[in-house]
Amino acid sequence: MLHYAVVFFVVALIAALLGFGGIAAGAAGIAKILFVVFLVMALVSFLFSLKKK
Repeated sequence: MLHYAVVFFVVALIAALLGFGGIAAGAAGIAKILFVVFLVMALVSFLFSLKKK
């Protein structure tokens, strides 16, 4: 999940450098969403691992 967030972030940076504002904004939005989903899933996984011990 984090890998896809980084990929979309890189795509957003490249698109912004080339002047494609709409594509850059869309890719940056997707990267933000994927990063938040990754953080939530990592936190839930961490909490469940603490509960099992």
